[in-house]
This record gives sequence, structure tokens and C-alpha cells, in this order.
Amino acid sequence: MMKRTLEKLAQEREDKEGEFFEKIKEIRKQPDEFKDPQSKQKLQHFVSRLEEILTSVEETPSKKRKSSFTRSSKTLPEDASQRGVNQQALLVLKEFQNIVSLYSQQTQELSSAFAELAQMNIALIDAKDKEWDALSNNHVAMIFKSLEWRVDQLEAQYKDANMLMKRFLDLREKLTQLTATLEEKKMPTPSQVGEILQPLEDWRYTGFENRFRGSEDAVKTQLEEYLPFFKKGNKVLDLGCGRGEFLDLLKGKWIDAEGIDVNEQMVSICQDKGLTCRKGDILEQLTEYANGSLGGIFSSQVIEHLLPPYLKRLLELAFVKLEPSAPIVLETINPTSVFALVQIYHLDISHKQPIHPQALKYLLESSGFEDIQIQYSAPLEEELLKTLPGADEHTALLNQNIDSLNKLLYAPPNYAAIGYKK
Repeated sequence: MMKRTLEKLAQEREDKEGEFFEKIKEIRKQPDEFKDPQSKQKLQHFVSRLEEILTSVEETPSKKRKSSFTRSSKTLPEDASQRGVNQQALLVLKEFQNIVSLYSQQTQELSSAFAELAQMNIALIDAKDKEWDALSNNHVAMIFKSLEWRVDQLEAQYKDANMLMKRFLDLREKLTQLTATLEEKKMPTPSQVGEILQPLEDWRYTGFENRFRGSEDAVKTQLEEYLPFFKKGNKVLDLGCGRGEFLDLLKGKWIDAEGIDVNEQMVSICQDKGLTCRKGDILEQLTEYANGSLGGIFSSQVIEHLLPPYLKRLLELAFVKLEPSAPIVLETINPTSVFALVQIYHLDISHKQPIHPQALKYLLESSGFEDIQIQYSAPLEEELLKTLPGADEHTALLNQNIDSLNKLLYAPPNYAAIGYKK
């Protein structure tokens, strides 16, 4: 959007510059009329004629001039002679006045042109100011965006370091025990070795989630739209609760909730927040709940990590454990969006396979759930291809093709399948 704004302002500035320089060319042509040699010669001719008339009057001898006052049949009357001189001078002055009027008109036109040029200059300066303001704002926005990204990165790294320190303290105790076992010349058991290796793997995935899933606040904002499906009553279970964003939202609505996650590091994060969470395989842990005891089941960005047989068994068991009218909400990556498939799904190498919305809907229906609905979320905006202005047939056809491409390439990256146990 900002790029298009900058392009528009740059085009407006270029248009103003073009108008300004065209006006300068037009003005430069106008003064050439003042330099016309014929006009100068004509003006000089009038001046010379006027000088001749005045000189002829001054050079007339006083006697002759005096005698001209004597009336006779052979000489012109004084007033007639004077009128002739005056008429000649008047004709010359009128012609001179016409030239001056012409020059005055040209001067007024030139003055108007300069006034118009001044207005164009103001408009050009204003266009340049707008362009520079937009460039500056864009630059500042990019700086702040970069700083925001770096702050998020630093926050994620701080959390990673904090969790890693806790893990190191844990590992030091376990390594001490393993060392004591080796000192006794005994072979460590597989479980002892696993207790050391597993936390390291858990920490690695937690770091990946902190970096690429987004901040906890951003994830909570995205998950808020699922809150209306759950009400106070029996416990809501969050399968694969991760850092506990949805558990935290449910807690804020005074809804009793509990989370399960296989990652010990994630469980530790939730417990540090005062959330109810336990470590374990979600299918194994789900079997421990009484049939019809759960008021709802939620899972976000988990089922794409599961193999089909495991997922089918999970849905069948979830139906049994839910009370009547209770919902199940399963959010996952939308594989019908090429952007989501390329930029999100394949980013995480622990993903097993994408699940098509209609496939998940069928799995829920075949497990007994009813009133299945598919709800898309996190729509893409900046990435969308822009349609063209205009209403002609070719433009309309092109815009239809652009809309089709947008649906294929930039459909919402997430979707949730929601079903109910009737």
C-alpha cells in the first residue's frame, strides 16, 4: 500500500514539474516579440519623425515666423500653420501610443504568466513536500518495524536463555546422578540417558516456536475468536497447549481449563504462568478422562503433526469424552492456500502432513460429530494481488482472474473445523 502511495505522489510531482517547465518555455517565447527588429525600427521611425517636426519649428527664423503672423494672400494664417504641425505631431504620437499600448498588453500578459508560474511553483513545492513526507514516514515506519522485529527477537531470545538456564540446572542434577552411576562402574539405563537428551530436544522446539509462531500476545489475539464456542461448566481440554495462550484466554473468562503437551519445556512455561498443564501424549492422557466429562476440546496447530491413524483414533476418543452439546475446535494450517503451504507448513520439519478442510470435516462427521463448520482465520491483506480500475469487458475479465489467483495463492493461512457432540 505504501509503495503505491509513493508511486502516486511521485507521479503527481512529475506532472507538476512538467507543467512548470512548459510554462517557463512559454514565457521565454513571449519576450522575443519585444526584440522584433521591425518593431524597434518602427518605434525609432516615429521618434525620428517627431524630432523632425519639433526641429523644423525651432529652426524657423523669427522674422519668418513673425511675418507669418501678417495676414496676406501669399502666406498661411498663423493658426493654420500651427494646426498643421500639431496634426502631424498628433498622428505620430497616436501611432506611438498604439505601439506603447501593444507593449503594455504584452507586459500584462507576461505579468499574468509569471503569476501563473508562481502558483505552479507553489503547487510543485507542495507536491514535493508531500512526496518527501511520505518517504520520510515510510522510512520511519520501516525503522520502527525493524526495531519492533528486533525487540521481538530479543524477547524470544531472552525467553530462550531463561528457559535454557532452568534446563541447565535440571540437567546438572541429572548429570550428577549419571556421573555417580558411572563412577560405580554401572551402565546407565536408557531412561537415565533419555532424561538428559529429551529436555534438550524440547528446548530446541520451544525456541523454534518462540521465533516463528509469533509473540504470545499476537497468538492470543488470533485465538480470541474461538472463545465464544466455550462456556463455563465442565472442564475444557487444550490438546497440545504449547505456551498456554488459549488456556490463559479461558482463564480470563473464568472457564475451567487444563492443558496437555508432550513438550516438557512448554509444560514448564504454562506452570510458571499458574496454568493447569501436564506433560504427556495427548491420546494417552485423553483416555484418563471419564466419558462425557469434558465441556469442550480445543487444539491449535497440532493435528498437522499427527499421522492419520493417530488422528482418527483421537477424534473417536474425543467424541466419547465430551458431554452432549459440547464443541470440539481444531485449528490447523490451510493447505488450500499456497502461501500458507509454502511459507508456514513447510517451515516446520516436524509436520507430518497437511489436512484439507473437507477431509477434516469428513473425519469429524465419521467420528460422530454434527453441525460441522469450517472457519478461516488470519486473512492475508498486503500479499493480495491488486485489481485494476475500470469497468470494460477486458478489465472485468482480468480482475476475475486476479480474484481466482488470490483465492488460490493467498487464501487465509489458518482454518478451524468446529463440530458438536449431539
